[in-house]
Amino acid sequence: MGNWETIKVEREGGLVRLVLNRPEVRNAFNEVMIREATEVLNEIGKDETARVLVVTGEGKAFCAGADLHWMKKMKEFSYGENVQDSVDLADLFYRLYTLPIPTIARVNGATIGGGNGFVGSCDMAIASTEATFGLSEVKIGLIPACIGPYVLKKVGESGVRALFLTGERFDGMRAKELGLVNDAVPPGELDERVEALTRTLLSSGKAALKACKELIEELGHITLEEAKQYTAESLARLRVGDEAQEGMTAFFEKRKPKWAG
Repeated sequence: MGNWETIKVEREGGLVRLVLNRPEVRNAFNEVMIREATEVLNEIGKDETARVLVVTGEGKAFCAGADLHWMKKMKEFSYGENVQDSVDLADLFYRLYTLPIPTIARVNGATIGGGNGFVGSCDMAIASTEATFGLSEVKIGLIPACIGPYVLKKVGESGVRALFLTGERFDGMRAKELGLVNDAVPPGELDERVEALTRTLLSSGKAALKACKELIEELGHITLEEAKQYTAESLARLRVGDEAQEGMTAFFEKRKPKWAG
């Protein structure tokens, strides 16, 4: 998928790993990383062979948020320049959230400020118990704006009010209690837990997983009356498709479907 300055992209069959690769600054993002990560997500979204994405950080940190040198430049930006810069960041998280394949955040270390956008935008997140989290934007007169919708979806209003307004730091276990991550495990067990989750996802049909993501998003915006027709049509469309036909045949023949071989 090309040569990148701030990220690494690794492939292993249907698994794609997007590694934030600026360990010297704890994988803080700048305009280059935002652009490169967005380009990669666009490519993955069109790649029929990609089935699961894992997002993680190189070295000891996951993502320390916005790069300080980049923030110094932003301090001199006009309002219009700030809007465009923020739209680029918001677009990155939106593309990650709407990616048509399952996404997992492998949270290996410090996750500060905007770094929580990667966690919130992924379908699932597994954290090290030694990872530290913080949404401390208010401490420098800012707000967790672009990441806000995704953290809110995970944590809920009560949780984000406390996290956003206090800027408190918390660990992996607290992140699990809040719902920001699905599980927190000792550092030595992190890879094993992520790999097990990846295997589970790879054993399911790609079209079905994509439809599940669409279903979850759609059900948050329609009424129960509208859901009757929408869900019926979604299920019927899958049933007559090649993937479900193979899946049901494999079930009755007591074998694994071809995609899970």
